[in-house]
Amino acid sequence: MFIASLDCMNRPESIDGKAVEVLVDCPGVQGLYTYRMSKDFDVEPGDIVSVTFGGRQLGAIAIRLISISSISNIAYQLRNIDAIVSQGFFSKDYWKLLERVADYYQTALIQVIRTALPPGLLGRSQRRIRLKLPPQNPDLLSGMQGFDPPAQALLNALSRSPQGDYTWRYLQRQHQQAKAGLNQLLSHGYVESYVAMPSPSRPQKRQAVSLLSINVPNDMDELTKRQQEILMTLQRSGGDLWLSDALQRLRTTSTTLQRLAKKGYLIIEPRERLRVSSHSQAKADQPKMLTVDQSHVLKQLNQLTGYAQVLLHGVTGSGKTEVYLQAILPRLQAGYSVLVLVPEIGLTPQLTDRFRARFGEQVCVYHSGLSAGERYDTWRQMLDGQPQVVIGTRSAIFSPLPRLGMIVLDEEHDSSFKQDQPAPCYHARSVARWRAEIADCPLVLGSATPALETWVEVKEIGDQDAEIKGEGMHSPRAPTLHPSPSTLYLSLPNRVHQRPLPPVTVVDMRQELQSGNRSVFSRSLTTALEQMQANGEQGLLFIHRRGHSRFVSCRSCGHVMDCPDCDVSLAYHQPQDDGPAHLRCHYCGYGQGHPDVCPSCKSPYLKYFGSGTQRIVHELQSQFPELRCLRFDSDTTRAKGAHRALLERFAAGEADVLVGTQMLTKGIDLPQITVVGVVAADGLLHMPDYWSGERAFQTLTQVAGRAGRGERPGQVIVQTYTPDHPVIGAAKEHSYSAFIDHEIEHRQLLGYPPYGRLVLLRLTSPTAADVETAAQRCAEICTKQLQSRTVSAGNNELLVDGLTGAGVLGPTPAPIFRVARRYRWHVLLKLPLDMAIPDLTGLRSHFPKSVRLTIDVDPLNLS
Repeated sequence: MFIASLDCMNRPESIDGKAVEVLVDCPGVQGLYTYRMSKDFDVEPGDIVSVTFGGRQLGAIAIRLISISSISNIAYQLRNIDAIVSQGFFSKDYWKLLERVADYYQTALIQVIRTALPPGLLGRSQRRIRLKLPPQNPDLLSGMQGFDPPAQALLNALSRSPQGDYTWRYLQRQHQQAKAGLNQLLSHGYVESYVAMPSPSRPQKRQAVSLLSINVPNDMDELTKRQQEILMTLQRSGGDLWLSDALQRLRTTSTTLQRLAKKGYLIIEPRERLRVSSHSQAKADQPKMLTVDQSHVLKQLNQLTGYAQVLLHGVTGSGKTEVYLQAILPRLQAGYSVLVLVPEIGLTPQLTDRFRARFGEQVCVYHSGLSAGERYDTWRQMLDGQPQVVIGTRSAIFSPLPRLGMIVLDEEHDSSFKQDQPAPCYHARSVARWRAEIADCPLVLGSATPALETWVEVKEIGDQDAEIKGEGMHSPRAPTLHPSPSTLYLSLPNRVHQRPLPPVTVVDMRQELQSGNRSVFSRSLTTALEQMQANGEQGLLFIHRRGHSRFVSCRSCGHVMDCPDCDVSLAYHQPQDDGPAHLRCHYCGYGQGHPDVCPSCKSPYLKYFGSGTQRIVHELQSQFPELRCLRFDSDTTRAKGAHRALLERFAAGEADVLVGTQMLTKGIDLPQITVVGVVAADGLLHMPDYWSGERAFQTLTQVAGRAGRGERPGQVIVQTYTPDHPVIGAAKEHSYSAFIDHEIEHRQLLGYPPYGRLVLLRLTSPTAADVETAAQRCAEICTKQLQSRTVSAGNNELLVDGLTGAGVLGPTPAPIFRVARRYRWHVLLKLPLDMAIPDLTGLRSHFPKSVRLTIDVDPLNLS
């Protein structure tokens, strides 16, 4: 149990000029509220205080100290802080981090706080009062006579408790003048006030399914074939699963399992389960023998004693995770905690299994896919200060670890680390850098395809003509930069066991069409799948879209089935479990049944265009009926635990081919895969973003890296209509240097990051005219702001329309003009690196209430 203690001093005298903004624990309350500080109160950010709010006494977190003169326009009379309940509940540095996020991303601090803290944090906490002396201490009993009756009543009540401890709420109910008595006892040091994070009142229990005998009997004639398959699969899974996991893993229903239980083959019973996260059944693991490259990297990491930003650039399969594990161990032993961030929730089961096999119960998981109770319990566990490893996604960067020894961003290049909406539009990599600086600990950024911003910031360009050992790991040419002493570049240029990177075959789909092949699979990919099937191996097929087809069109009149709320077509999704086919919008979630005839001309001739994961599975089943397929996308992994269940089924050999989207490219380690097919690479290349080429190269390189990670060599087949594209050529050669050479020249020419800065202003409204007018006004104001800064700087080269200086692009309608019945316009600011981002928060005062403005600093999504 976490306990933060402080003597609570409540003095009524106020100080002119000092106030504190607090976050009040009251459902539905928006924003921060200001309270006057009483004399001799040393309230600091992170303290838990007691305030009067709406006639009630509530707990609140002190967020920020301010001057009363700065809030002269406040709409209510300031009240005093009633008491400090607990001091230092969160560290000052934690609130400094939140303020920096709010300032840089130009977002209200309350929105940052809501992003950082789990729901109901204060509501679940308890203010408690306890005696400083044991209840039977004679000094305590003799001192009672000198107190007023309310104080004596409280002392009597506390002395009757075996621990000398009660909740403040209980004491208030028992004694009408408890507050006055408490103040007297606190001032004389007889009691102390503290906040305790309560444990769950009852252990959480879940249904578990277990075989009654670990060996499935041979005589199962009374069972159906399907029931026999269920028992055999359960046996291969260790004979014991949570019921929710069993339903997914065994692909069955509760009714079927109940029937098997009645027949005496298995038992279903409730079992206690900690809410902090699902626990792995992985066997204990020992550190592995490192390669020469891994040993060098580990030695360098272990020598770091303070802040340093480290780029760990290792090809896919080079053993970065093992380096993380061995670098974390000495920090845990020294009493420090470590934060490990991954880009997708789907990555956490595999990574968690490896970490728990090494560190046991010191590992916990934190991400948005957990229930509110799980997030709260994990947060409570983090606050106790014990050394632990927290694995999580983007929001885990705000984990309140008191003693932070290292931060690791695995797959640091991934765009999932950047939040587009709601505000704050933060990038976890930037926040991690700030947090590592505050904690004075190393930040390790690991990737086979580092983000260009990270490469330019960390890599010392002085060795631009020197080669880094290993295939595809050459140092590209770049302009001379001078990284700070706190940056470090480390390389893992080879796979473990000297396994080669898989050869990549690029197939020109134009030639496939000319030769009469109208299948979604090229002849090369078809041959590879046939050989894979004959050899009993497994494969992976990647396509960047989910669903069956991108849109449905009438062949008679050309009508396209569009979303009524967005300016996009509805994607076709095949029926599941004998249900009806349906159309769905991938932007707002609107769905409808698939029509039998065209709504426009009543023609029955409807055709599907474009491919998604469902269509690829359908084509596989049609051309290769004996191949077993699993689909791994956001549609099949919506249920809790589905990521783990699907990957475990594939690893257990229940499928031959895994068909999925970008989720498959993010560090998943499947050593049995020998064939990787990229069905349609062109969909990655032509996106309305300045960094579409970088994203395409990263995705292709990462998905190619899933092949040949085990004993058997792998091969990769990339299908494209633009085989001469520079990104395709770089991915074919696994050449990060070739990609960087091309991309750096392109970014420099246009002044895009990392050689310039961008701020995207997104304006939306349910009224088209309102948002267009607001966007024009926004562009005008921004242009004047930049011109005034240019004039004050005395730099005639900073022209608004110049590529080398500050500029305003737009206003322009967003690439998708309408989403969820809101019209969208964009204004893009381009700034030199040495120009500070202007304060844009005042723009909202120039727009009508119907117009929403989102300020996206350093955007990655311009659509």
